[in-house]
Amino acid sequence: MTTDVLIRGQGLGVRVGGRELIHDIDLTLERGRIVTVIGPNGAGKTTLVRVALGLIKPSTGRLERVPGIRIGYMPQRLVLPESMPLTVRRFLALSDADDQAMAQTASELGVDHLLANPIQRLSGGEMQRVLLARALLGNPDLLVLDEPVQGIDVNGQAELYRLIVDLRDERGCGIMMVSHDLHLVMAATDEVLCINQHLCCSGHPEAVSRHPAYLDLFGALDTNTLAVYTHHHDHAHDLHGDVVKDGEHGHG
Repeated sequence: MTTDVLIRGQGLGVRVGGRELIHDIDLTLERGRIVTVIGPNGAGKTTLVRVALGLIKPSTGRLERVPGIRIGYMPQRLVLPESMPLTVRRFLALSDADDQAMAQTASELGVDHLLANPIQRLSGGEMQRVLLARALLGNPDLLVLDEPVQGIDVNGQAELYRLIVDLRDERGCGIMMVSHDLHLVMAATDEVLCINQHLCCSGHPEAVSRHPAYLDLFGALDTNTLAVYTHHHDHAHDLHGDVVKDGEHGHG
């Protein structure tokens, strides 16, 4: 593999109990590039992520990973019991990161003002940023984000995707995202893999959105909704998706 390639899979397939979950999927994850895996429910997106993470060994095909690769994983959601007293600071400290790294990352993600708050009291946008901060604390070579905008409204989604792009630009890490909807990630990804047990199509997001295989699965994109993600803002949104004025911090 080249120095920029972190993970490469060729002809990946997973069979469990006689059932084929995925087959014949090629995957390349590189430093500095965002790859988004999309597909309908049951398409095998989670299975492919588990293969990339090394949690499942492929039944067929070949998977290469850079030795010693550091991977940060952001789950789709985290549900904690109300009876568990856990602040954001203590949650982040579970990563064994030192105080300086934790403070820097919390500031970078705009959640430093939340460190003393109970994690169960966070809004959807706040929670996703805290989970993203936790995934970054190990200074990963590759970030794996499973439906990172789960539970966030449309403006908050656009803001979080812009943050993810900024993190890629600043840190130079590779990013693998999972989504069920292409229009959510059009402006925040370099490459799209559309799968439905197998690789239906892949390439630049706009090219994938016009591919017959994509249209068979999802239909045409709603251009009105798409505009939310592709236009250039002259303002910013906070963690809740509300507009903030220039000079204000979008942390509230």
